[in-house]
Amino acid sequence: GEDITNLTGKKLREAYRKMQMVFQTPVESFDPRCTLGDGIMESLINSGFSKKDALEEAKRLLKECGLPEKFINRYPHEVSGGQCQRAAIARAIAIRPKLLILDEATSALDVTVQADILNLLTKLHDEMDMSYLFICHDIALVQNFCDRVLVMYKGKIIEEGIPNDVIKNPKNEYTQNLINSVL
Repeated sequence: GEDITNLTGKKLREAYRKMQMVFQTPVESFDPRCTLGDGIMESLINSGFSKKDALEEAKRLLKECGLPEKFINRYPHEVSGGQCQRAAIARAIAIRPKLLILDEATSALDVTVQADILNLLTKLHDEMDMSYLFICHDIALVQNFCDRVLVMYKGKIIEEGIPNDVIKNPKNEYTQNLINSVL
């Protein structure tokens, strides 16, 4: 309910503290010259943690996301796609945002790793009182994972509702074509 499109400076930084993003290609979202731990610790230090406390919190976050703490010293290119996505989630939840934007966060992963990531997201959602904006083209995944679905066309929301309702009874022609193309 808060329009942030015209915010600048301090107000924009405050809005960004309430949200974080997990990208489709996690390796590309990390600085290749820095370790996964450095990537996770950066936002912690920027939000007031000492380096020592940020290191301990980064280790804890890695464990919470299913990775051993030794991954703190690994570089993005040294881990699998699923492991890097777990580290990206750890980085995103470090400052305890209210909204986590997941942009095709599971599409580059194989089915078993995708299931692991979705289980992790479900667990974190339950524990952290966080909302997800789950951007996805996989209709079955949307149907099973999301509480609500918004269908967009040319940057506009054209249909919204409970996933089963929208998928089984689409009202908009674009939504009908979208559903029919995957079923």
